[in-house]
Amino acid sequence: MPVFKIQHITKYKYDRPVRESANQIKIFPYVKGGAEILSHELVISDEPVIHKYTDYWGNTVGYFTVTRPHQELIIDSRLLAKTNSIALDLSVSVIDDWAVLQTEVAQNLLLLDLTQTEKIASQQLILDYLNEIECPKISPVAAAQKCSTYVFDNFKYVKGITNVETTIDEILTFHSGVCQDFAHVLLQMLRTIGIPSRYVSGYICPNKNGMRGEGATHAWVEAYIPKLGWIGLDPTNNCFTGAHHVTLAVGRDFADCTPVKGTFKGPANHELMVFVSVGYEDGTVFEDENTVLMQKEQGSKPVAIVQTSQQQ
Repeated sequence: MPVFKIQHITKYKYDRPVRESANQIKIFPYVKGGAEILSHELVISDEPVIHKYTDYWGNTVGYFTVTRPHQELIIDSRLLAKTNSIALDLSVSVIDDWAVLQTEVAQNLLLLDLTQTEKIASQQLILDYLNEIECPKISPVAAAQKCSTYVFDNFKYVKGITNVETTIDEILTFHSGVCQDFAHVLLQMLRTIGIPSRYVSGYICPNKNGMRGEGATHAWVEAYIPKLGWIGLDPTNNCFTGAHHVTLAVGRDFADCTPVKGTFKGPANHELMVFVSVGYEDGTVFEDENTVLMQKEQGSKPVAIVQTSQQQ
């Protein structure tokens, strides 16, 4: 079982002092089968008290406030995780499981919630994609896998052309994007055919074969399949998730899983920097750093409230 040392730093810099910075964080490991959290240390500027609760999706959520004036806020998460692949017996999923799936969804409000599609102008494109796959003729797990492969084959992995506010319609127009965009398209496809699906945020750790997004925050999808439960699909890398995927949060979409978001008081422009380092057990280290400029026009009022969120 591989052991990964993961450091995730979120740094906000302000061009003048701000105050009452209130933040929500979802950077606590989501514990499930196949993973063991050996340690998790969280260091935050000014050492605020972190209050925690469990949300609707089962995520651990923290919130804190830095009241004193400051020009920098650093959230430093250090995680040591041992992971293990769980073998999937795909042969247990058969065509007749579509009826079983419908029954299970009808009896479970959470599963029903996760079958609701987004209302988009380009839904006919999604239907066209699904017609090519002919999902009703194969088992639910085979359909989910083919949908993931379709996204991988037909969308280009291009950084910088999308952001956290990019819509599914825009992604379908670009036919390009990054992991969170691939995940949102796959979610729309799976939900359209009635498979409950949830967005997953986390990390993808390095392996010997190389994968898109190594050593960085990553996003993928989990689909609910009768007899198998929740299975992870990574459309960015055309694979099932395994020992190299570490989960932080799950939800309907990116908004439910945003690692860090918050508000502050003060008419300041600010810059967000995200740094992720993933160390493999053989000493190999993968690093990713992303700087996002976020500015707010300064008005006549002395106090403005700015909301920020971290993009994957």
